[in-house]
Amino acid sequence: MIIRAGLGTALSMLLMGLTTSVWQLFACRALQGIFAGFISNSQALVASQTPRNQSGRALGTLVTGSTSGMLLGPIVGGILADVFSIRSTFFITAALLLVTTLIAGFFVKEFFVPVERPKRAKGEKRSFLAGFPNPKLTIVLLCSTMIVQLGNASISPILSLYVRELMHYRGPITIVAGIIAALPGLSNIIAAPRLGRYGDHHGTGKVLTAGYLFAVIMYFPQGFVSSIVILGVLRLMIGVSDAALFPSIQTLLTKSSPITATSAIFSWNQSFQALGNMFGAFLGGALAGLFDYNAVFICTACMLLFNFVLLWFTEPSLRRGQVG
Repeated sequence: MIIRAGLGTALSMLLMGLTTSVWQLFACRALQGIFAGFISNSQALVASQTPRNQSGRALGTLVTGSTSGMLLGPIVGGILADVFSIRSTFFITAALLLVTTLIAGFFVKEFFVPVERPKRAKGEKRSFLAGFPNPKLTIVLLCSTMIVQLGNASISPILSLYVRELMHYRGPITIVAGIIAALPGLSNIIAAPRLGRYGDHHGTGKVLTAGYLFAVIMYFPQGFVSSIVILGVLRLMIGVSDAALFPSIQTLLTKSSPITATSAIFSWNQSFQALGNMFGAFLGGALAGLFDYNAVFICTACMLLFNFVLLWFTEPSLRRGQVG
């Protein structure tokens, strides 16, 4: 599945570089979505091949790869487009994806043992979650992925505009906005493996709980800051909360899922994350248009607080420290 996603995404990138109309580009973007799944299947592979008592550290480390990619991608893309051309950037990206796929194909070893599924009686229907020890926890965790990503995505459309307002429309606004946008990624890279290791030894549920409370505390004051420096410090701390939330949710999904459903549950997790991306962008733009930029940060804090309360009261084992 990783090789399929890598080759398919490389092909769609190559075709994007060859397009001559916006509708062809639209179709290639849709094709890219069809072949998506490199990251989610990589997470599933790591989760299935790693001892479950070490899955927090492994998934936390893996998150640093995708986070650093999101951090460096826009910078590298801008440099390539400036040095070569926008069209050439698609060809270079396709080549890098092909190299990555070949590395995964030849150097990543998977100890895969097919699991025999019990035969169903004729006419018997069985839901996907029937084999899960705690289906309710799985559903709440998937919804949590969507809410956390929704909060992150709602900030993206308005962050540069908020920076411009705080700088009173003067100075190197573009550079400062880029730095502010990159700060969560830097702290995420540092914090994710360490928090994952802590969760393996002391309980992933504790990391998840602390991550939600810390995120609410860091998001709420961002709607009231008057200094770009204070905003930068708070955005830096958001990377720490993301490092606690995303890997912890993935680790709990791994530990609460049967081994036969590891790939499927991570695919579902990616779908819920994509829903958060989609609705988050709409929500951020709508709130900023109806109220002001600070309303987006306050709303995000309230959503995460609601998500924490939902987890706390629907999953008693989290309150007792028995999760993870």
